[in-house]
Amino acid sequence: MASTILRRATSSVIKSSLLTEASRRSYASVAVGTDILSAASQVSLQKARSWDEGVTSNFSTTSVNDIFKGKKVVIFGLPDCYMHDLDIYDVTILSSYNAEIGSGGAYTGVCSQQHVPSYKKNIDKFKAKGIDSVICVAINDPYVMNAWADKLQAKDVIEFYGDFDGSFHKSLELGKDLSAALLGPRSERWSAYVVDGKVKALNVEGAPSDFKVSGAEVILEQI
Repeated sequence: MASTILRRATSSVIKSSLLTEASRRSYASVAVGTDILSAASQVSLQKARSWDEGVTSNFSTTSVNDIFKGKKVVIFGLPDCYMHDLDIYDVTILSSYNAEIGSGGAYTGVCSQQHVPSYKKNIDKFKAKGIDSVICVAINDPYVMNAWADKLQAKDVIEFYGDFDGSFHKSLELGKDLSAALLGPRSERWSAYVVDGKVKALNVEGAPSDFKVSGAEVILEQI
């Protein structure tokens, strides 16, 4: 009984914090027509990799120019963890779940069960439309992103990048501060169709837990 009460109380506090953050959220400055190559000209991302691969490559990064210049790209971003994911956890393992969040937090319900799979299952449709690459990016390190991509068996069809310090999302004003919910810097849940660095279509969810406009099916219709 005590365990159930504590679990509900903890979940309620987190939900309240996230809803407050969502109500204060200002929409991204990036818009259709934005040139990402200019807006994030000094930014580099880290492609998903193992630690050994990082050492071998001297911890190389990939510039925004290399990712977008002269290419047709579909990119989507993940905020990582939200309240409905916490509801399935008993308070007895909440502490270990929080430890997972602290190390990256990619292994969650909407992200793992809906967002990434929607792109994975539609990869052939994107290729048929001439898309050069489908990219998943999150404010995370490349090692967690690599393990997550392997778990989802999506690394062969989707390119995963870690925005390890949030610079990419900050440059586009797609960042979100969820410190009130003990989650730290995160990002909006979003998707974009980008041609030679220019944003041709942009979808930003209205709330962190939403999955209404940022999935593959929506952006396929916008290409």
